[in-house]
This record gives sequence, structure tokens and C-alpha cells, in this order.
Amino acid sequence: MTSPIVRRTSNQSGQSKKPERANSLLLASRRFAAWAAEITLVVTSGLIPFGIGVYANSRSDLNRVPLNPVLVVTERAIARPLALPVSYGIRNVAWPTNILWTIALLAPVTLSWWQLYLLAKTGSTIPKRWLKVRVVNEQGKPPGLGAVVIREGIGRWTVPISIAYLLWRYSFAFPNLGLFTFLSLLMIVGEGIGLPSRRGRRALHDQLAGTYTIDTLLASNKQAQSAGGNDEAEEWQEGNEELAAGEISQSPNLWRRIQQNPNLTLFGVGLTSMTAVLATLIGTQVYIQIQQSQRATKQINSQQFLELVKQLSPNSGVTNEQRQSAILAMGGLNDPQSIKFLADLLVSETNPSLLDTIQQALTTVGPQAIPELKNKNQFLVSELESVGSTATKERELRQGRLQRNQRTINKILSVYSGKIEGLDLSSTQLGQSGTPGSSFFNLVLDNLDLSGVKFKSANLNQASFKGSRFRGAGEDGRWDTYDDVMADLSQAQLQQANLTDANLSRVLMNRTDLSRATLNRANLSNARLYDAKLNSTQLVGADLRNAVLEKASLTGADLGDAKFNEANLYAARLGRATAIGTQLSFANLANTDWQGADLSGAYLDRANLSNANLSATRLAGAVLRSAQMENVNLQNADLSLADLRGANVAGADFKGAILAPSKQDPADQFVQTPDLGSVSAVVQGVDFSQAKNLDAKQLAYICTQGGIHPRCP
Repeated sequence: MTSPIVRRTSNQSGQSKKPERANSLLLASRRFAAWAAEITLVVTSGLIPFGIGVYANSRSDLNRVPLNPVLVVTERAIARPLALPVSYGIRNVAWPTNILWTIALLAPVTLSWWQLYLLAKTGSTIPKRWLKVRVVNEQGKPPGLGAVVIREGIGRWTVPISIAYLLWRYSFAFPNLGLFTFLSLLMIVGEGIGLPSRRGRRALHDQLAGTYTIDTLLASNKQAQSAGGNDEAEEWQEGNEELAAGEISQSPNLWRRIQQNPNLTLFGVGLTSMTAVLATLIGTQVYIQIQQSQRATKQINSQQFLELVKQLSPNSGVTNEQRQSAILAMGGLNDPQSIKFLADLLVSETNPSLLDTIQQALTTVGPQAIPELKNKNQFLVSELESVGSTATKERELRQGRLQRNQRTINKILSVYSGKIEGLDLSSTQLGQSGTPGSSFFNLVLDNLDLSGVKFKSANLNQASFKGSRFRGAGEDGRWDTYDDVMADLSQAQLQQANLTDANLSRVLMNRTDLSRATLNRANLSNARLYDAKLNSTQLVGADLRNAVLEKASLTGADLGDAKFNEANLYAARLGRATAIGTQLSFANLANTDWQGADLSGAYLDRANLSNANLSATRLAGAVLRSAQMENVNLQNADLSLADLRGANVAGADFKGAILAPSKQDPADQFVQTPDLGSVSAVVQGVDFSQAKNLDAKQLAYICTQGGIHPRCP
């Protein structure tokens, strides 16, 4: 583009400052409006399908499917840098939600690239075109895709958000997302304002890409000037041309500076190359020395190992004391061959004093001995199963070997509490098998830090974990961030285990068998218990807020005073469960089966009970305010004194349900009947028009207590 040559007197120059300044201000406001419109379009394209997906997910009549793996990967990729808890494990959603959330992910990406393409080819997006704003390169042409990616991807977003992220990540307020959002907006606005220069301000993204933002209203002003010959229009046009020419003739961009200073560029490349070569030489030398040192240490250990093996051979003729010393010395070697030898010796040795010494040596080795002990454990279990359940000497011998292996693992876990992250004990036999004549070993790991240990498919029946912690804060020392360390108890057998006061928050426990276990006052918030077995489990006072218990079985469980706020119990089985005073506010209880359960005094306000089976349940004094109760089965349920205000009972089956409180037996002090005046508010304002199987007595009670029904007078 050839800059126009404008000649004017000093008076004219002074007069042109007003239109130039006014034009610059007008352009800046329209640039901001165009940018805001572009962002709004992108955000809206994602929020609309996401919101519809959330609504669809709350419906109980839709089939559930696993969450799209693309969404899972995206969620984890976003969670890590923002220090959010990583979602993991099985997560089911309604099938329309899967599609809608995928659209919510793809739509903003597609729209963003479409806007970038328009900007590259035409210099304007649709909002910029509406507001008469255009982006051009130094020749006055559309910038092209490469320049646009640098302008928008690097200059406008990556640089300011990276600065904001670093300030936030290493500030005292981390991981407060509110502060990061504020810093990001501040940096984006600051970058858009631009840096002061000789001819006004120019944003960093324009400087990096070598682009300029111009006002396309200049063309319309020029047409007005040629058509009408108005002096004021000529003055305005002249000022705009000078402003545009001044912007485009600014200092050269980075690439041009490099071309103008080849010597400086050559010096920089040479210095970088020399530094890289020097670093490579030093690194190579250090690596060679480390390898030589490791080989020398390995050779020495091998010689010591052979000498110790000779002392421990049956024909060596040494005393028990000398053998004990040799065993402890072998434990101090802490190499794979010595660990394997000690694990084998633990199985074959019969001398009690030597067995204690072997366990002590393996404990000294620590967690490094666990893999070999795990392999030996699985081998001994298979041997024991091959013998059968008949109580023979051979079975007792092998059972004793397994018990020694289990006790050694137990001791290592106890001694190295908090230092066993990532330890893999999957499919290990550390509990009772339940078969006649099985091992009588009981795992005891009370008040320990077991964060990050993998117990997947392990047998932990009747183990004791009272007060133990299965979750750690991670390296950053902050809870609920991306690096939290969680144990894996999925598919583990924990029948009759004692987990009182244990911290199992966010722990993976999908399909875990916790039948008849004790989890009183345990922290299970945000835990994953998909399809888990908790039959007859004690959960008194336990915290299960936001936990996932979809399709879990809690038949006969004691949930008294437990917290299930916002938990997901979709299609869970809770027949004959005791849930007196249980907090279930905002919980997803759609398609759940509570037949014969006791929910007296439970808090079910705003819970989703659609299609739930509450037949023969006791709901006396329960709070059901604003609950979703479409098509719920309330046959023969006791709803006396239950608060149903605001509840949606369309399609609910009230056949045989008790709405009016019966006369209280003086001997029954379990639920105190309030005054009659407070009873009248139970169904006040509730619409029973679409409820099913209401008899005359129920209708009379509904009408006299302020309920709504077409048959009410």
C-alpha cells in the first residue's frame, strides 16, 4: 500500500488533530465491540448445548451410557493446569448428554477456526464486517492464515494468559480460580490496549504478526467527499488518511529487524550452538561416570551375595547366629537377586528364629521387596487352591507359608506409611478367603497413610483400616487439586472390613465388595462406587457428598445421619435400608429401589426421585420440599408429617399411602406428632391433579390441608 502524501499548513495540521483523535477513539470502541461479539459467539456456541445436556442428564427416563472418551481426555487435560480434581473411573450420562457435550466441545473450536479463516482471507470476521473494522498487512492486503494464527493464537491469547497463569500459579492465592480469571482478563485487556509509540498505540498481537487494524469507514468518507465536495468531509478524510498512513509506516516487525541485522543474528546462532555442544559433552561425561559407578557397585554386591549364599546353605556348618547375621547383611544389599533369595527363603525356612530375621531383613529392604512378595503371594494362593479344602498337613504347611508372606507385607506397609505411593498390590491375597480351612491372617493397617497404593482386585476381607488415609494432597500440599494421590480399591474384596473414620475421599472403588463392612464416620465424599456392593454395610455418620453410587447395592445398609447431598445414586438398590435423618438433598435418586426402607426424618429436598420405588417405606417426618417425584411408587408408604411443599408428584402412585398421621401410641416415642396446626402445611399448595390411585380418605386430607386437586371443593 502506498501511503498518501498529505501537505498542509501549520494551521491545517493543528486543526486535523481533532478529527484524527475522534477517529482513533471511534475505531478503538468498534474494535472492542467486534472482539466482544466474536467471543460471545464462541462461548454461546458451547454453553447452549452444554446446558441442554445438563438438563437431559437430569432426566431419569433416558438410557445411561459411558461418557465419551474424548470428553474424558479433554476434562483431564483442562483439570491438570487449573489444579482441578481429575475425574476418573466409570462415569455414565444420559445418551443425549453424550452427544450434546461433544457438540459443546467441538462447536467453539469449529467456530473459532472459521473466524480465523475469514480473518485470514478477507481481513474481517462477521462482527468486524458489521462494525467496519478490517485487519491488513503492510501491503494493505488480508494478512493470511500464518499471520492470523500468530496474531490471535500467540499474541492475543497465549502471551497474556501465560503471564497471568505464572503470576497465579506461584501466588499465595493458588488454586483460587477467581483470581486467575481476574488476572487473565486484566492481561488480555492490557495487551489489547497496546504499548505507547510515536504514532499512538498498537497492540502486541498486531506487532508480532505485522498487521494493522484500519477503519473501513474511510472508504465511505472518501465517497462522500468526491460526491459532495464538502470541506468538512475533506478535512475528516485527510485526517483519517494521515492516521492510517502513520500506523502502517511504523517501525519494522521482528522478522525485518533480523534481516537488517544479519551479524547479530549470526552471533546469536553461534552462541546457542556452542552452548548446546558444551552441555552435551558435560552431560555425556557425567552419564559415563554414573554408569561406571553403578557397574562397580553391582559387581561388589554380586561378590557379597555369593559369599552370603554359601553361609546360608544347609551344609555350611555355621551357627544360627551366623546365619541370622548373613540374612540381615543380605537385606542390606537391597538388590533384586538378594530380595528374591530372601522371599524364597521366607517360604522354605522352618526355623522360627530365622523366619523372624528374614521378615526383619525384608522389612529393611522396604517397598522394593513388595513386587517379589506379591509374586510369591499369588503363587502360594494358587498352590493352596490346588490342594483343596481338606484339612491335611500339606494344606496346613502351605497355609503357614502364605501367612508368613502376608505378615511380611503387612509389616512393610506399617513401617513405611506415607512412603508407598504407587505401590502395586493388585490381586494380592491379604484377607480371609471365606472357604473352610482358609488362612486366619488378619490384615491390620490402622491409622496409616496408604495414599496411592493399588489394591485393585485384592482380597482385603476382614482387614482393619480404622482411621487410615487412602488419599494424599500430593506434591503441592493442597487438597482437591490435580496431583492429589488416591488409592485404587476398585473390584477389591473388603467384606466385613473395618474402615471406621477412614479417609476414602475421591478414592476409586468401582465394583468393590464392601458387604457387612463398617464405614461409620468415614469420608467418602466424591468417591467412585459405581456398581459397588454395600449390602448390610454400616455407614452411620459417613460423608458421601457428591459420591457416585450409580447402580450400587445398599440393601439393608445403615445410613443413619449419613450425608448424601448431591450424590448420584441412579438405579441404586436400597431395599430395607435404614436412613433415619439421612441428608439426601439435591441427590440423584432416579430409578432407585427403597422398598421397605426407613427414611424417617430424612432430608430429600430438591432430590430427584423420578421413577423411584418407595413402596412400603417409612417417610414419617421426611422433608420432600421441591423434590422431583414424577412416577414415583408410594404404594403403602407412610408419609405422615412428611413435608411435600413444592414437590412434583405427577404420575406418583399413592395407593394405600398414609398421608394423615394416625393417633400416636403413647408407648411409641420414635416420631413425635406435632400440633395439628403444623400438620396442615404438609401438602399445602401441592398439585395432586396427575397423581394416581388417590382414595377418598387421601383426597379429603389433601383438600382440607391446602392441596390442589380437581375434585377439591
